[in-house]
Amino acid sequence: MIISERGCKILRKEITIDATVENMTVVNDFIDELLASFAVSMKKRMQLDLVVEEIFVNIAHYAYGEQTGKAYLQGTVSDEPTTIELIFCDEGIPYNPLEQKDPNIEASVEERQIGGLGIFLVKKNVDNIAYEYKDGKNILTIKKNL
Repeated sequence: MIISERGCKILRKEITIDATVENMTVVNDFIDELLASFAVSMKKRMQLDLVVEEIFVNIAHYAYGEQTGKAYLQGTVSDEPTTIELIFCDEGIPYNPLEQKDPNIEASVEERQIGGLGIFLVKKNVDNIAYEYKDGKNILTIKKNL
């Protein structure tokens, strides 16, 4: 934990793990450790958990095709106001999820196309989201006010 000159608490952690669905619990533990010293409402926490799971599971399922690659996750939490920034990084197939067209949530289940709902929910539950492909890496950054 770092205390800034203004007295803000700032915590930064990072992990690198195999991008497999089985490591979702490792990712959840990582988020728990990041947030342990900060007051976060249950609603905000549930929104964040949904976002993190959606992004990590998509990396695990799609970034490396049939292979297993690495996922890198860096998190920074600060307390004035309480915010979290998460950076998800992989060296998989270049893919910008923000280019995905939002699904028509007004359409009936029969009319709705498969896919796209996950990133739509991510976008609706964060305050800022950005993607870049740099040095052979997909980098997705989210920010959420807690």
